[in-house]
Amino acid sequence: MHLAINAYFWQRPFTGSGQYTRQLVYHLNRHVSDLEITLIYPQAAGDGAMEDVPPSVNIKTVPMRAGHIGKVLFEQRGFPQACADVGATIAHVPYWGAPLRSPVPLVVTVHDLTTVTVPDYRRGVKTKLYNALVTASAQGADHIITDSFASKLDIVEQFGVDEQGVTAVYLAAEERFKPAQGEDSLLEMATLRKYDLPEFYILYLGGYALHKNVMTLLHAYSYVAKSQGDDFPLVLAGKKPEPSPTVPDYDAYIEKLGLTNQIHWIGFVDEREKPLLYRSAELFVFPSRHEGFGLPPLEAMACGTPVITTDADSLPEVVGDAAYTINPDNFREMGGSMIALLTEPETADELRQRGLKQAAKFSWEKTATETLMVYMRVAGGE
Repeated sequence: MHLAINAYFWQRPFTGSGQYTRQLVYHLNRHVSDLEITLIYPQAAGDGAMEDVPPSVNIKTVPMRAGHIGKVLFEQRGFPQACADVGATIAHVPYWGAPLRSPVPLVVTVHDLTTVTVPDYRRGVKTKLYNALVTASAQGADHIITDSFASKLDIVEQFGVDEQGVTAVYLAAEERFKPAQGEDSLLEMATLRKYDLPEFYILYLGGYALHKNVMTLLHAYSYVAKSQGDDFPLVLAGKKPEPSPTVPDYDAYIEKLGLTNQIHWIGFVDEREKPLLYRSAELFVFPSRHEGFGLPPLEAMACGTPVITTDADSLPEVVGDAAYTINPDNFREMGGSMIALLTEPETADELRQRGLKQAAKFSWEKTATETLMVYMRVAGGE
């Protein structure tokens, strides 16, 4: 079997789609000896060569125009043509951007439907047109992979496809997400200094669009700040975007809540240093309203950090009984849960142990194996 993979996100390992593409390729290449893999890489003027590609994985470079139009042209023309050129027997687009027509059987991964189901993300003519295009392409794919059973139900309902044509394949935390090891102490100290982190802190790491629900987290933390804020500030990791119709004005809200001295923005975090941030945190809070999978809570649990998240979408599938799951609108309960874990060490320790066991249920080997089974069904049992 010769697999062609759309590598648009390969050089963006800090994105969810980039991490997914890389980990899937690494583990397929490592564990499946009779699978030939070719990455179809769109290269715009000025782009560098692909990095961190296993030596046994082929690369097919396709020139691409910069910008959104260039991306669409690559997805609809460049990628399918390259699949034919390399003689692929099956194609996989590991994000929601498949071609309407494919010369070979086509699998597409739809991680979630946030841009379709949340009204605030459906504004603008370009967005509506692109959503219509990728929806039509997914409906015409030979098979759809998604990250959870919650997302599978959404896809069946929204796309009107047969549930047999959609397979839920869980993701996993990478192996580097694990509890602290003795030899990591010096590196941990250097990382804490780099980000000017306090000795004890509550952590949020993720995006800041509306559906991430960080405003509710801030409201919830205001209850913590009254009694614990000086000892346990809230660290917000990840790039803070400018306010827009889909991004709240966080600075104004933090000032309104009187939390300026208790909130620590640390900005973009290097992927290699994320495990250290999780391990050093007293607890991790992930207040999202919509998630196709919810990888950060799993990464935190794998590092041995207690987790508070919500009962929205796929998150209960990911955390099981190993985290506090709260209604995403209930800021009082979210704040109370933070206080409980900070003041009840036995409860926090129990969640740590449960989290480690829950995280161990997921692995990229399983993800690769279950994805390979989809390829075999689509390709006719090769």
